[in-house]
Parts: sequence; structure tokens; C-alpha cells
Amino acid sequence: VQLQASGGGLVQSGGSLRLSCAASGRFVNSYALGWFRQPPGKEREYVAGVSRGGGTTYYSDSVKDRFTIFRENDNNTVDLQMNSLKPEDTAVYFCAAGTTYASRRSYKYWGQGTLVTVSS
Repeated sequence: VQLQASGGGLVQSGGSLRLSCAASGRFVNSYALGWFRQPPGKEREYVAGVSRGGGTTYYSDSVKDRFTIFRENDNNTVDLQMNSLKPEDTAVYFCAAGTTYASRRSYKYWGQGTLVTVSS
């Protein structure tokens, strides 16, 4: 499975940004898809995930009610709509594929990351 993330950039606090990830490879629709982020000098955090069929989602407490994950199996894409952005959302964001959205440890395939910077 190959993953290509895009859509990062600079945005002001309170603004919105949408990340997109294109997935390709065999049986890509059999994988859960998710988004992780890694702020400078910190560990990678699992922020959102979606099941294979798209019917079940996971959000970390830090982004719940602000971020929404969208999966379109017809296009093999997974987007992350980010609203009400805060400076602490600044990070490199990675999309990933794994066997289940319920466990961050299940993610085995990773995209290259896209930088999101939120200015105060």
C-alpha cells in the first residue's frame, strides 16, 4: 500500500484546512485508514481513524469536535477536515493504513507527511 498526503500549509489560529491522502495498492479498501501527527520534538499522536467501510471513526480527545475524517473508497482517498485550528495543532501530519482503526499499533503503511503550521 502506498500513501500520498497533501494539503498542508500555514493557517491562522481559528482557521480551517483540509488534508487529503491518496491510497494505492492491492486491497487498499481492506485496510483501515488514519491520520497521525507529530509536533516538533514530540511523539507521534494518533488523531483520527476510519474503518474499512467508512462507517466507524475514531478521534483523539485533542481533536474531537474540530476534525472530521472522510473516506471515499471509490477514489481510494481519506481526507481530514480540520476546523478551529489552534497553534498546538502545528505538526507534520501523516496518513497511514492498518488492519484496524481501533488500535494505533495496527498501522503498518505510512505516507510521507505534510506540514501544518498554525500561527497565533
